[in-house]
Amino acid sequence: MVELKETAEGQTPTTRPGLVLLIVVTGVLMAAVDTTIVVLALPSMERSLHISLSSIIWVIVGYLLVITVTATQVGRLGDMFGRVRMYEAGFLVFVVGSALCALANNGATIIAFRVLQGLGGAFITANSGAVLADNFPPERRGRAYGYNAVGWNIGAILGILLGGLIITYISWRWIFWINVPTGIFALALAVPYLHDRGERHRQRIDWAGMLTLGVGMFFVLWAMVKLATANFNAGEQASLAVGLFFLVVFVAIERVVSEPMVNLSMFKIPTMPSALLASMFQAIGNFAVLFLVIMYLQGVRELTPLHASLLLVPGYLIGGLLAPFGGRLADRVGPVVPATAGLGVQIVALAIYAQLEVHTSFVVVVIAAAVNGIGGSGFYPANTTAVMAVSPGRAFGTASGLLRTFSNVGMVFSFAVAVLVAARSISKRTAFQIFVGTTSLPHRLTVSFSSGLHAAFYSSMAFLVIAALLSATRFLRRHPNLGTRSPNVPAEVGAPG
Repeated sequence: MVELKETAEGQTPTTRPGLVLLIVVTGVLMAAVDTTIVVLALPSMERSLHISLSSIIWVIVGYLLVITVTATQVGRLGDMFGRVRMYEAGFLVFVVGSALCALANNGATIIAFRVLQGLGGAFITANSGAVLADNFPPERRGRAYGYNAVGWNIGAILGILLGGLIITYISWRWIFWINVPTGIFALALAVPYLHDRGERHRQRIDWAGMLTLGVGMFFVLWAMVKLATANFNAGEQASLAVGLFFLVVFVAIERVVSEPMVNLSMFKIPTMPSALLASMFQAIGNFAVLFLVIMYLQGVRELTPLHASLLLVPGYLIGGLLAPFGGRLADRVGPVVPATAGLGVQIVALAIYAQLEVHTSFVVVVIAAAVNGIGGSGFYPANTTAVMAVSPGRAFGTASGLLRTFSNVGMVFSFAVAVLVAARSISKRTAFQIFVGTTSLPHRLTVSFSSGLHAAFYSSMAFLVIAALLSATRFLRRHPNLGTRSPNVPAEVGAPG
């Protein structure tokens, strides 16, 4: 029980911080479970629902795409109608979407219901950071975001362990059914114990921005998925051109509408662009590692999807255990040092992965996963702290959604980047089948495929280097310690709540 006192933003911290963390972490845990558990279920879903190889990836990409497109807007809804209320609505939509996914009977329905599930995930993830910012004073937010990262890592582990058991002994449909009681439990806790504390402000939803961004990203992703699984013909070229056109239109709309989906004035806040772009490039590089390691273990080493994923558990476990300490460090010294150092450690992890050969000991994989987890425990809570620290109190929801948008943009493009580079020595279709787990690699191609994976790991390292440089540029700012908000926040973003 903490004593009530005013925070730097003029808000009152919660009297039940542990309960707030439990509820928020449960939501993050659910989203993380669905990230790893669905990867393991892809072979079973493809066989059961008779989904084409080029369509099965949309079970993952569609989920991430809807979160990307809607994150800032559902964060804005939180600023308008209450962040807790929108967070609770996310649980409800997520539970309904999960139940419908479990009942899907063909490829179109599973993808559509995953989109609905992703909408619920957007309400949860986009408002979780804002709920914590409302309920914790600035000097304790890093620790809170650290525990939030624990939820993500525990969820990833549970997704691997439960997913393997469920898919092996029961049915892939139960990977969605398990979300129903978990979501109902979290909602039952949230309704009586979570209360909105931030001031609400009337705003407008940027429907034109949402539409043009969604259409643009869909066509670009469609072209990149086709490029990753087949030849790039005139149809895919036209899709890419249409997507880029709509993205240009999106930027033009955001510059003229009164209340844009992406408030470009927020990029005038010192250090905000660096933190957001660092999140995006980190996601492009590091989320691709999940695909690359699974392709190595399933294709080169001929492991099952479950056994391949189990080797990644130590990394998630260590990352979860250390994340609270990374958050505390961000509270004490500011987020710049732990965020940049965490990215440096993750670069080392990818350098280890890039040494994997046909007969490399699996211990090396475990070590690399552990090093990667250590780096993540420094970066994630610190970078979230950096964004929220410079955000006006009335725009916590928008800022949290904006951070989620940039991170998810990186995640949705990471798959295509990973497969395109890894498949330089074998057919792209074979590389994709190896990732999904529906085929094994001929022995004569193992050495050449390993070489392709090396190139992919090095390309991912390049993205992490860019992220680290962006993070490090904050050292050069006038106010390098982001524990307090810069006084030079543009007035048009909004005054503190």
